[in-house]
Amino acid sequence: MRAAVLRGGRLQVRETPDPEPGPGELLLRTLSTAICASDVHFMDHPELAVDDPTGRSLYDTDRDIVLGHEFVGEVVGHGPGCTDQFAIGARVTAMPVRLVDGGAGGMRIIGQHPEAQGSFGELLVVSEVAAKPVPGDVSSDAVALTDAFAVGEFYVRSARMQPGEVAIVVGAGAIGLSAVAALAGRGIEPILVADYKSDRRELARDRFGAHVVIDPAEQSPFDAFKTVRAQRGLPGPAVLFECVGATGLIQNLVESAEMATRLYCAGGWYTGDTLDITTATRQGVTIQFGGGPHPQDWYGTLDAIAARRLDLLPSIGKIIGLDEVPDALELARRSDGPPRIVVHPNGGPP
Repeated sequence: MRAAVLRGGRLQVRETPDPEPGPGELLLRTLSTAICASDVHFMDHPELAVDDPTGRSLYDTDRDIVLGHEFVGEVVGHGPGCTDQFAIGARVTAMPVRLVDGGAGGMRIIGQHPEAQGSFGELLVVSEVAAKPVPGDVSSDAVALTDAFAVGEFYVRSARMQPGEVAIVVGAGAIGLSAVAALAGRGIEPILVADYKSDRRELARDRFGAHVVIDPAEQSPFDAFKTVRAQRGLPGPAVLFECVGATGLIQNLVESAEMATRLYCAGGWYTGDTLDITTATRQGVTIQFGGGPHPQDWYGTLDAIAARRLDLLPSIGKIIGLDEVPDALELARRSDGPPRIVVHPNGGPP
């Protein structure tokens, strides 16, 4: 098959062996797949996957690795022991993990392991038990964004927002928009969103439900929070959803936060970062890193898309073919593209 292949630190679109479905696995023809910043992080920080103690990821310079982990595919084959749940031609999606020995041997992250080739290729293998059907009238491109928007669902669910608290989303890329969507879906207001790019701020407000948008170059999100809180007579603290992952940002947020602020860190720190715990203690902040999304977040997001309670198509700024993947990944590296770029590895409509 043709695929965007990472090998020896170099990304090329070329031929690589077709993946083969093992016991209890489905072979998919990839219909739609989205580019994520974590694809770039995997390429740029191989040290994190050269010796991953969990075994879930593996960066091996001597083996082909096909990137991509947000996808929808059409069933074109079954491995031994599959049920008749998914017929040939059915559209399916799945959480991006390939189970080893049905899960007894752990799992591999799809798109981050040579034994779990990703979705930037014409074909893809997924575990049948992790697969879910895609209703016939729902856009494959929208469903391909399930994984990204499940992240915001997880953090917002974890936050358990209380009356009087004010939500601030820092960053309006795909993960920031996912947090906005999860907040808006719960009827939480006001939702403040801070991003340096005007088009992303407008998208968060006009299509995903943010109430106040902030350009950090002109105003501190915390100053905007104080103004909104005073205007609305809200007594509670800020609840921050950090969705950028920039070095030094968490420390900056902690230093600026009021007592009892809660901070949920959804950004990725693949180069590591530091935090002055003394300052965090003095400020009395609560911080949560990672931990999700859980299956309930992932499949709940899928259900919301299928039921059209959640429209993710406005976050898609471009649809491309396989040959354009390297350039699109460079845009993601610079945070210079739309929130999501979608790839159709086999061409055709969504």
